[in-house]
Amino acid sequence: MVQNKIYEGEKISSFRELVYRYETRYMDKDVFVYKDNPKSTDYIRVNYKDFAQDIKRFGTALLNLGLQGKKVALIGPNRYEWCVSYLAVTTSDIGIVPLDKSLPNNEIESLIYRSNVDAVIFDKSYENIFINIRDKNDTNIKNFICMDNNNNFLSFPSLIKTGQSLMENGDFKYADINLDPNKVSIFLYTSGTTSISKCVGLSQANICADIYALSQMTDIRTADTFLSFLPLHHTFESTTTFLYGTSCGITIAFCDSLKYVQKNLVEYNITGFVCVPLMLEVMYKKILKGIDEQGKTTLVKFMRKVCNLLLKFKIDIRKKVFKEILDQLGGKIRILIAGGAPMNKEAIQGFLDFGIILLQGYGLTETSPVLAGENEFYSRVGSVGLPMPGVDIKIDNPNKDGIGEIIAKGPTIMSGYIDNEEANKEVLKNGWFHTGDLGKFDKDGYLFVTGRKKDVIVLKNGKNIYPEEIEILINKLPYVEESMVFGKPAKDNDLMICAKIVYNSDYLKENYSNLSKEDYHNFIWQDIKSKINKSMPTYKYIREIIVTDEPLIKTTTQKIKRFEEIKKILGEQ
Repeated sequence: MVQNKIYEGEKISSFRELVYRYETRYMDKDVFVYKDNPKSTDYIRVNYKDFAQDIKRFGTALLNLGLQGKKVALIGPNRYEWCVSYLAVTTSDIGIVPLDKSLPNNEIESLIYRSNVDAVIFDKSYENIFINIRDKNDTNIKNFICMDNNNNFLSFPSLIKTGQSLMENGDFKYADINLDPNKVSIFLYTSGTTSISKCVGLSQANICADIYALSQMTDIRTADTFLSFLPLHHTFESTTTFLYGTSCGITIAFCDSLKYVQKNLVEYNITGFVCVPLMLEVMYKKILKGIDEQGKTTLVKFMRKVCNLLLKFKIDIRKKVFKEILDQLGGKIRILIAGGAPMNKEAIQGFLDFGIILLQGYGLTETSPVLAGENEFYSRVGSVGLPMPGVDIKIDNPNKDGIGEIIAKGPTIMSGYIDNEEANKEVLKNGWFHTGDLGKFDKDGYLFVTGRKKDVIVLKNGKNIYPEEIEILINKLPYVEESMVFGKPAKDNDLMICAKIVYNSDYLKENYSNLSKEDYHNFIWQDIKSKINKSMPTYKYIREIIVTDEPLIKTTTQKIKRFEEIKKILGEQ
């Protein structure tokens, strides 16, 4: 029987309970390990007890600035000070507004005004933006706090010292705080892939319910070391790696940058990480390329079959057989968690065949974020798993294929968008949250996400085409980095299926040196016609392609901004 609850799990009601767990259960164990710069050989290690103390010290300092009951914006790369700030703010009865570190200056400034915050905590790289905002003197912001020592603003290090001194002299402001876990205290601005960003209001109870559900589904261990590289402002990374991970006592290593991922996997002895499918697909292509260059493709295919056969008899030799491949990922990788977009089935099966647990999940910022997920024992390639414990999921108004809008209800669902009743009426109906995503359940209860409701291409004959399904096929071509399928208005008032394809120029140069850049379009078009179109019914045929080596416009969590891309394409034609 398929089960979504595998482990007993452990309930947690607020972030204050997390901090208590840090200082009583894990104490001297490392919670963070990182370097000041990628070339450094000196590692900075912080244990759970010191982390908890810094949260209390910083919280005490913030309360003495008069911020209780107010809101604080937080922006910066993944770093220790970000994590201390997040928990110090939220455990001090202060609202947190985590901002996307990759936004252009004008958008950061716009969100600072929109969010109506009373203070901001920021990395030194944003100093000029906040000097500009401070000098305008037209916001509520009284306290500008830099994560680094700084002559222009209050600094994180100085406030830690201030908080320590206050506590040593009998200040109990932090200890005396009584939190209401159901109060909206986390304010998150969505990426706005289809419209202007909305502000999602979550409570600590929402996120703690997701942490509890995750603890019943996944086997994250105190001995694990996770690499953190997805932006912490996003709920997928902050809930799954940071908050859930530290509730289990893991160590978090901060990635130096995406180009150092492979190096960091080795030097930090990484056992797992949370990521988007695109990254795993790129990794998998590189692994296959390396196997092919060594002339071992046939051997590896054969051994994958042998290992899978032995697994049926509970004999697992994958780690030994594929040691050379696993060593490319640091040699210690045990578990990968992916979410945010559909993933190539071949890549999923490949990692599983090599002996790595790969769990896919599904959710949205509005749902804290995980709504459904796989576990080590129950998974199905191509699905996003089962509803999380405590969450109800239904398919609304399914068509003849069982596909309809995914709707959900449960303790992880937001109370609503802030100051946006029109949007709330659209998505919150009769106690159910309407995700805007399309999906279906199979006979065993596994959820399959088929695309975004707004992205479905509806032809004049009533046929529905889900772009993601075709994109997965295109992305299997070895030289394709990414792709986007869309409907282009045709002369007969119908839509013509088109694809924008981003190719890897290095791969084409290396493997097809006889082709010039001008030849790439025809070369790729022949593959589309012979390998992609022929595998689909006629009405799904791609009729036109655009090829480029420029990446598609994406959010910081690597979701394609389809509306912007289509607008750009149609504007250029």
